[in-house]
Amino acid sequence: MNSIIERIRGNFTDSIQTKINSADAIINIVAEASEEIVQALLEGHKILSCGNGGSACDALHFSSEMLNRFKQERPGLPAIALSSDIPTLTAIANDYHFSDVFAKQIRAIGQPGDLLLAISTSGNSANIVNAIKAAHDKNMGVIALTGYDGGKIVDHLQEKDIEIRVPAYDTARIQETHILIIHCICDIVDFRLFGHGEVIT
Repeated sequence: MNSIIERIRGNFTDSIQTKINSADAIINIVAEASEEIVQALLEGHKILSCGNGGSACDALHFSSEMLNRFKQERPGLPAIALSSDIPTLTAIANDYHFSDVFAKQIRAIGQPGDLLLAISTSGNSANIVNAIKAAHDKNMGVIALTGYDGGKIVDHLQEKDIEIRVPAYDTARIQETHILIIHCICDIVDFRLFGHGEVIT
């Protein structure tokens, strides 16, 4: 039993340390990404999000916080998780290729000025890379949540895009930090658009 307790404690400790390391490395980048999202929303654009597996859940989590609310009562904000429509995902994967499941949706509903929140712990997911290419074709900006060394995504980001790379090499720790980053973005969006909460100094 003691070994189990120590494993659990180790997971907590590793997660906390990853977040501390990330705070030192990426706070300014998270702030920049948050402001980019705020500006897009102010200009009447929407945020599309996508990811695979746990990152698909993060994409859904983000869109639900936008569409419904985060902490305070406020109007819904326009966001779509491209990982949410099972019939569309399976149709594209079946008729074309799984690497097109997000790109084809972006080409259909993305508009210039919209933003893509692309989430991949490794940065190597082919369907995320293709989503980024499709976003650029639609004159959309990209905010990429990554980990490890950024992967193949890095080679496809443009100068105006923002990469928030968690400085870690453990998928679970990266995903745990991605959800914290998403909550930080939601908090800043609410604060900047609706004045909710106090400034954290």
